[in-house]
Amino acid sequence: MKYLLIIPTYNEMDNIEAIIKAVFQQTGIPFAHTHDSDSQADIDIDILIVDDNSPDNTATKVEEMSQEDSRIHLLKRKGKMGLGTAYVEGFMYSLKHNYDAIIQMDADFSHDPNMIPQMVKLSEEHDVIIGSRYVCGINVVNWPLSRLILSYFASKYVQIITRMPIKDPTGGFKCIRSDVLKKINLEKIMADGYSFQIEINFRAWVNRFDIHEMPIVFTDRRSGQSKMSKKIIYEAVYMVWKLKFMQLIGRL
Repeated sequence: MKYLLIIPTYNEMDNIEAIIKAVFQQTGIPFAHTHDSDSQADIDIDILIVDDNSPDNTATKVEEMSQEDSRIHLLKRKGKMGLGTAYVEGFMYSLKHNYDAIIQMDADFSHDPNMIPQMVKLSEEHDVIIGSRYVCGINVVNWPLSRLILSYFASKYVQIITRMPIKDPTGGFKCIRSDVLKKINLEKIMADGYSFQIEINFRAWVNRFDIHEMPIVFTDRRSGQSKMSKKIIYEAVYMVWKLKFMQLIGRL
């Protein structure tokens, strides 16, 4: 299978070079490695950075790296347009270029690149793989207690309202096969913040795709600033009800 790993960025200059190199380290062919035509990667994966015109020149660094390794691609957007639309543009790019599946992850090392081979292996058997913080207890490192409580009970809130059997519906480290993206109609995606993760999971579940949770350890970002805000939290609160209502009236 041919994979596209999508990383949305906004001011991730401190992390972007390291995360790209760490991902390629898992493929068997490191970044910018000069390999002959007979060599073959353990994992056939490209990386797409979707950058929201970062003032810290994240996109410039990605462009420089893409000159050294043709597996790196960049979508540079006009401004800070949101997580959900960044992923939707990345998904559409993946379908246009005939990738078999996408992997989505953060740039800040909160998602461990060492878990990619396991996720790829599981994607051969399941339609959606979620890197889950809560499927085996609570596996979160370096979060303040208030943030952990908010995240954990938000997951419970989503489970109760939607009835999805997913313990970590807001997790952002996942793998989705292209058949799922084609079925759920990306143009109808409503959510933009972290509720985007809920909506993708919900639409996949409603369409009876096979969803599997893979246990991960989530570690808070190494550097840079969190993108969490009150607006994002409020959107997630009402979006769950909107999705459930649309399911009940047959609009999903």
